[in-house]
Amino acid sequence: MRNILILGGTTQASALAKTLAERGERAVLSYAGRTDNPRAQPVPVRVGGFGGVAGLAAYLAREGVTHLIDATHPFAATMSAHAVDAARLANVPHAMLTRPAWQAGEGDRWSHVRDIAGAVQALEGPPRRVMLALGRMHVAAFAAQPQHHYLLRFVDAPNAPPALPSHHLVVDRGPFTLEGDLALMRAHGIDLIVAKNAGGDGARAKLDAARALGLPVVMIARPPLPHAHVLEQVGDVLAWIGHAAQRGV
Repeated sequence: MRNILILGGTTQASALAKTLAERGERAVLSYAGRTDNPRAQPVPVRVGGFGGVAGLAAYLAREGVTHLIDATHPFAATMSAHAVDAARLANVPHAMLTRPAWQAGEGDRWSHVRDIAGAVQALEGPPRRVMLALGRMHVAAFAAQPQHHYLLRFVDAPNAPPALPSHHLVVDRGPFTLEGDLALMRAHGIDLIVAKNAGGDGARAKLDAARALGLPVVMIARPPLPHAHVLEQVGDVLAWIGHAAQRGV
C-alpha cells in the first residue's frame, strides 16, 4: 500500500490531500508550523520541522513513506532542497507540485526584483503608502525604509508588533477577492504593492486590483528551484504516483 508524505502549506497541498483521501490513499500532510491555526484536513497532519536533511530522511525510512510530494510554497527554497536530498538518501520517489509563476499582462505596471533585499532597495524615495503582500516572515527587512506607511495582511496575529514605525495590520485568510482587495486598497490609499511571485489563484486578487487601480507592483522573483521532477496539477501527481514514479529528472 502506498504511504504518501505531502510537504504542505499551500492550497495545492490541501487539494492534493483531499483528492488522496477521497481515493482511499494513505497520506500525511506536514506543515512547517508557521501558521497557528491551519485549516482542517481529511488526512493526518503533522506540524514542525524534521531536523534537516538527515531528519527528513530518517522520517521517510521510519514511517515507510513510499512517495514524497513537495507542495510547499514556491519561496520555501530550503525545504524544497532538503526534500530532494532526503528523498535521495532514503531512496524514496520524489516530485514537486508547484504552480506556474504569475506573468504580467496588459495594464500591469510591474517592476521585477530578485529578492527581498531588492524589494527594500526599490522603496527608496519619498514617503508612500505601501501594501506589503509578503506574509510576516520578511516584514522586518522593510524597517530600513521607515519613511513609508505599510499595510500588512497576516494569516495570524503576531506575538509582537511588526518592527515598522508606521503600519496598519489586517489579520485575514485567503483566498481573497478582487472586490475585497479593491476596497482594502482604496480604504488605505495604497500607492504601491510589494508581492512575491507565488503564482496560483488564491492570492492573485491583489494583482488584479492593482491593475484596475493603475498601481505599480514590485514583484519579487522566485528563488531557483532544486533539480526535481516538477508537476503543476493534482492530476499530474496522481498519474505520477500510479505509474512508475521517478525520483527526479
